[in-house]
Amino acid sequence: MYVSCSAQPCVLIADDQPDLLDALRLLLKAEGIQMEAVTSPEGALAALERRKYDLLLMDLNYTGDTTSGVEGMDMLSRVQALDDSLPVVVMTGWGSVDLAVESMRRGVRDFVQKPWDNAALLSTLRNEISAGRERRRRVEDDRRDLDEARRIQRKLLPLAVPQIDGCEISAQWQPAAGVGGDCFDAIAFGSDRAAVSIADVVGKGIPAALLMSNLQAAVRAFATESARPADLCDQVNRILCGRIAEGRFISFFYGILDTGLGSLTYANAGHFPPVLVRADGTAERLTCGGPVLGVIADAPYEQGQVAISSRDRIVCFTDGITEARTAADEEFGEARLIAAAIENRSCSAPALRTRLMDCVASFTGGAFQDDATLIVVAID
Repeated sequence: MYVSCSAQPCVLIADDQPDLLDALRLLLKAEGIQMEAVTSPEGALAALERRKYDLLLMDLNYTGDTTSGVEGMDMLSRVQALDDSLPVVVMTGWGSVDLAVESMRRGVRDFVQKPWDNAALLSTLRNEISAGRERRRRVEDDRRDLDEARRIQRKLLPLAVPQIDGCEISAQWQPAAGVGGDCFDAIAFGSDRAAVSIADVVGKGIPAALLMSNLQAAVRAFATESARPADLCDQVNRILCGRIAEGRFISFFYGILDTGLGSLTYANAGHFPPVLVRADGTAERLTCGGPVLGVIADAPYEQGQVAISSRDRIVCFTDGITEARTAADEEFGEARLIAAAIENRSCSAPALRTRLMDCVASFTGGAFQDDATLIVVAID
C-alpha cells in the first residue's frame, strides 16, 4: 500500500551540488513541501528502498560523470525497478536538453532547466505530486479490487476435492494474474461416483474470472447425479451463447467417474483432451464431445465412455501447462506432459500432480505465462 512520508508532500532530491540543495530546501520549505537530499545515485536508491516519496527530483550528471548523463540514465532504470509509480522530474543544464528528452522517453514525467524559475519549478512539482498521488490511489484501488476478485474466485473453487471409493483425486489451480479464466470442480455422487470438470475461458484477469464464475454456476445447476455429460454440455452451452462477449469462448471437459462400474463417462467441449494412462504405460486421449462452449447455440455434443481399471491414471490439464515456455520461447508441449505422466504413473494422485507441475516448472525455470490447472485421478 502506498503511504507518503507524511500528510505533506515529501520530495527526494538527488544532486551533487550543495548550494543547489540548500536553495531548494529553502524554496520548498516555504511552500510546505518536505524534502530529503542525497548527493549520489547510490544514496537515492538507498533512500527509495527505505521509504516512499511523492516525487523524485534528480540530476542526470554526478561527480563521476559530469556531461554524458550515463549515471542518471542508469539510476533512472534502477529507480523504475524499485517503484515504477514514482513520479520523476529531471533537472538539467541548458547543454543537456537532449538528455532530458531521452529521459522522458524512458518514463520521466517532466524536466526543469538549470537555472530554474521558482514559480515554474513549484508548478511542475505540485502538478506531478498531485498526478502521482492520484495514479497511486488508482493502483491501490485496483489492487483491492483484484484481491476481492481473487477471494471470491477461490471461494467458488472447491475448498477440498471430494474423494470416492476406489480412486483418489488431486487438483492444482494456479492463476497467472491472481485471478484467471481456468476453473475446475469435483462433485461426489454417493460413495463410488463423482463428477470431475475442468475449463479454460479465453483471456485472463477479471473479465475471464467473471465469465468463469458464470460457467461454474451453470455447471453446478445442471450437474445432478442423473445428468448425462453430453446433455450438461448442451444445456450450459445454450445458456452461455448470446451472453458472452464476441470473441470469447470456453473449452470444457466434464466426466463422471463410476468406480463401482469401472467406467468414465465424459463429454469434451473443445478442451485439450485429457490423458488416460493405463497401468501398462499406454496412453489414450479423451476426445469425444463437440465444439467449445458459448459460440454455437445448437451445437451437438457426443458422449464417450472408457473402462477404468486399477492403477490407471487420468490427467486433465489446461493450456497453461502444455504451452508454458522457456526464456528461449520453447514450449513444454503435450508430448512432454504425456511422457512424464507415463513415467510417473505408479505415483499417487497428489504425488503425480506435484511431479507433473515440477516438470513444467523445471523446464521453464519456474515461469508460468498463463493460468495453469491440473487434475489427476488415480484409480486404486
